[in-house]
Amino acid sequence: QVQLVESGGGLVQAGGSLRLSCTASGSSFSSYAMAWFRQAPGKDQEFVAGTWRGGSAVDVDSVKGRFTISRDNTKNAVYLQMNSLKPEDTARYYCAARCASWLPRGAHEYDYWGQGTQVTVSS
Repeated sequence: QVQLVESGGGLVQAGGSLRLSCTASGSSFSSYAMAWFRQAPGKDQEFVAGTWRGGSAVDVDSVKGRFTISRDNTKNAVYLQMNSLKPEDTARYYCAARCASWLPRGAHEYDYWGQGTQVTVSS
């Protein structure tokens, strides 16, 4: 069983930055694909970025060049650095994990989820 705990969300003005962190319990963290999803009110949950042993990816066109995902296997942690934030980035951000050698992109493909952290960007 893996427990995920996110932190780093908050209220920020447009143009500001936040760094989300997700810390995982358990062992073999390096074997896990880790992802960030987000869900805004009234919208579907979407895959934002992910990292696995083969690399990392940021999928959402609107955040490419602004968001960066990274991981520190020594700390069992994954991070989402968010720069130049926009009001449309406002959402609840969730960390997800699955033991995998590829990068799943569907929410249903992940086995473990954090409770989420709220990001609110004011204009």
